[in-house]
Amino acid sequence: MNVEKIIKVKKPLPVETKTILHLLLVNQRISEFTAEALKPFDVSTQQFNVLRILKGQNEKAANLSTLNERMVSKMSNTTRLVDKLILKKLVKRTVCESNRRKIEIFITKKGKEELKKMSEVILKTEKKLLQNISTSEMNELNELLNRLNTNNSEEQKL
Repeated sequence: MNVEKIIKVKKPLPVETKTILHLLLVNQRISEFTAEALKPFDVSTQQFNVLRILKGQNEKAANLSTLNERMVSKMSNTTRLVDKLILKKLVKRTVCESNRRKIEIFITKKGKEELKKMSEVILKTEKKLLQNISTSEMNELNELLNRLNTNNSEEQKL
C-alpha cells in the first residue's frame, strides 16, 4: 500500500506521518471487511463485540459498566447497542433481585447460536485479510503494535 499514492500527495511524507496514516488506512479496511461480513446478520461490529463479551461471561450477568470496560471501541453507546440486541432477541436484560438498581445483561440461546455463525464468518474474513502475512510476521507485527500501544498508554494524552 503506497500511502502517498492513496492520499494523492506528491512529496514523500515523514515516516512518522506515513506510519500513522498507514495504520489508519489498514484499520479502515479491516472495519469495512468486518462490517461487510456481519451484514447478513444485521449486526454492527460493536454489537458483535457485545455478544462476544457476554458469551465470555460464561452464563454470569454483565452490566453496562462491564461491557464498557471490555469494548474494543470505547466510543460506543453501550446502552443503545444492548437495546438493539434486545430487539433482535440476542440478549436479555433483567433487574437484579437483590439490588433493584442493578441491571443484568445476558446473551440468549439465540444470541449464542447466531454468535457462533458470526464468529465462523469473522474468522474466515480475518484469514482472508491476513492471507499474505505469515504467522511469524503476525507475531512480529503484534510485538510492534504492543510496543506502540504500551508507549502511548503510559504517556499523557497529547
